[in-house]
Amino acid sequence: MSDPLVLIPARLAATRLPEKPLADIAGEPMIVHVWRRAIEAGIGPVVVCTDTPAIVAAVEAVGGLAVMTRPDHPSGSDRLAEALAVIDPEGRHDVVVNVQGDLPTIDPAAIAAAVTPLADRAVDIATLCAVITREDERTAPSVVKLVGTAVGPRRLRALYFTRATAPWGEGPLHHHIGLYAYRRRALARFVALPQSPLEQRERLEQLRALEAGMRIDAVVVDDVPLGVDTPHDLARARAILAARRLN
Repeated sequence: MSDPLVLIPARLAATRLPEKPLADIAGEPMIVHVWRRAIEAGIGPVVVCTDTPAIVAAVEAVGGLAVMTRPDHPSGSDRLAEALAVIDPEGRHDVVVNVQGDLPTIDPAAIAAAVTPLADRAVDIATLCAVITREDERTAPSVVKLVGTAVGPRRLRALYFTRATAPWGEGPLHHHIGLYAYRRRALARFVALPQSPLEQRERLEQLRALEAGMRIDAVVVDDVPLGVDTPHDLARARAILAARRLN
């Protein structure tokens, strides 16, 4: 690896929490908190990619970098690919880390950990997961499970991703965390692929990569970061970050 680049896709089109990237948390927009966590990871430059001038303005107001992208991308991965071509047309960055723009409480160490599997040249994409500890999450379709085989301490090679309860039998289940580190060539290949049958059936984009024979490895981290999708999630994020400031 050399010189990773962190990209944060963000758009305003959320239905359950309108304009959530600009939602105020402790006096700053949520997207700024995510940008700060990515900066604190210390793995490379951080750029927000968006289709909304107000998000660009919010990031630039705190000294960050943001670029405008088209509004019609079908996925965050496609937005990343466009932004990468704008930011780094010379191809200096060979690793692209995708941090979702609704993770204001994510541990910067988890972002840094996501790139470590790419030291293995056989790995195309790296991601994160955590052991499920709540019984209700074992069966919840909203919790994506990573089915994998151990290839090292706290590291799994992904065999499948599913909304079902899997694998069957005794043993831990792993909650997949949707943060990805791509080799640049892997990202280019991925966005050029058509949607795959299992991707469409499970509604999980990462299955497209597995069905195409790409290798995804995951680092097992201690906690699942809070994804802000609802007003209740936003209240939780505000409480967590307020408590951190007091400490």
